[in-house]
Amino acid sequence: MHEYGDRVFNTVLSILQHQENAEDIAQEVFTEVFQSIKNFKEGSKLSTWIYRIAVTKSLEFIRKKNRKKRAGFLLPLFGMEETLEAGSTPFYHPGVIMENKQRSAVLFKAIARLPENQQACFILNKVEGLGYAEVAEIIGKPVSAVESLLVRARQNLQKWLGDYYKENE
Repeated sequence: MHEYGDRVFNTVLSILQHQENAEDIAQEVFTEVFQSIKNFKEGSKLSTWIYRIAVTKSLEFIRKKNRKKRAGFLLPLFGMEETLEAGSTPFYHPGVIMENKQRSAVLFKAIARLPENQQACFILNKVEGLGYAEVAEIIGKPVSAVESLLVRARQNLQKWLGDYYKENE
């Protein structure tokens, strides 16, 4: 945990973009690591295995949250109060210097719009600095698929950010 704690937290935070949720999921990651260490295959790198757990848990959390949001519109129909989080709070990654906080918030909001595989590849490669081979091992796809996902992620981000900055000039 001492060796990988910060990296896991930053990866989870980059995906979830919510500090308290990231803290909870990072804790779940290390609980899973502790409980499943006997299943770790020596042929893999420990860091890759831990990253895979972190990405999987983060994406599962997002899917669960999205299911709740989709079902949330039914609650008022049955006279129940909606208890789901409304709106989004601004997100600032702790590794970003002060002058870039506004731009990073816009970037991370755009990253959150990417499909899951593109988002995971982009964060692992561009934010965490992992190579294509390690990203491929973490997400369980060939290197060529990672390259393709990164190209599509960059294209999507360029389009969305280009549109955003045209509208906000």
